[in-house]
Amino acid sequence: MEIIPAIDLRNGKCVRLYQGDYGKETVFSNKPVEIALRWQSEGARRIHIVDLDGAARGEPVNLETIEDMIAAIDIPVQFGGGIRSIETIEQLFAAGVERAILGTVAVEKPDLVKEACQKFSDRIIISIDAKDRMVATRGWLQKSTVTAGELASKMIEIGVTRFIYTDISRDGTLTSPNFEAIAEILSQVNVPVIAAGGISSVQHLTRLAELGVEGAIVGKAIYTGDVKLGEAIKAIRELQSKRKGIW
Repeated sequence: MEIIPAIDLRNGKCVRLYQGDYGKETVFSNKPVEIALRWQSEGARRIHIVDLDGAARGEPVNLETIEDMIAAIDIPVQFGGGIRSIETIEQLFAAGVERAILGTVAVEKPDLVKEACQKFSDRIIISIDAKDRMVATRGWLQKSTVTAGELASKMIEIGVTRFIYTDISRDGTLTSPNFEAIAEILSQVNVPVIAAGGISSVQHLTRLAELGVEGAIVGKAIYTGDVKLGEAIKAIRELQSKRKGIW
């Protein structure tokens, strides 16, 4: 399982929201590039970047900052937030983004997702952001009438090969992941799932690894120090090495 540190951008700053609420923001740094370099130095093999302004507006807003971050680090970046067109995906890939994360369009424009998957294959990730099993869109500001399971099934039919599942009610809370919902999604799909939301300890990461997720996105906990990224990465690697019989 890959541990992926998250960098959420708003007004050019590195922030975290509480349960996706734009009115409950904590600023952790005015220098996102330094944060990206820090997570890389602590062993991250990938960075998860979200443009919160872009998610709300419907198009990436912090592109210059994202480009600066990509230029500074040597590890791949997956990016989401306001991606609503093929042209935007192409722009992001040209800027150095490895994977594009689509959310709102999965509900509102499934044909666009199908076209993106045909053009870019596994470089497309669908983010399923749910509260009480119902999917939220447009920066989590709108609640749809589609369940997480229904959306996952529909996306697989049109060619999606990877999901991120976030429980909005747990995101930024430092409580715990919604293990039951994650297990439910894993049982419904036969493609890799990356889990996010509520992770606040190495024990949470261990349990997610046992469930079988491909990756875990860690946000607030690595900024507060509840999870020390380097130690967490080492712990999961050791766990998985033992399971493979290397130790």
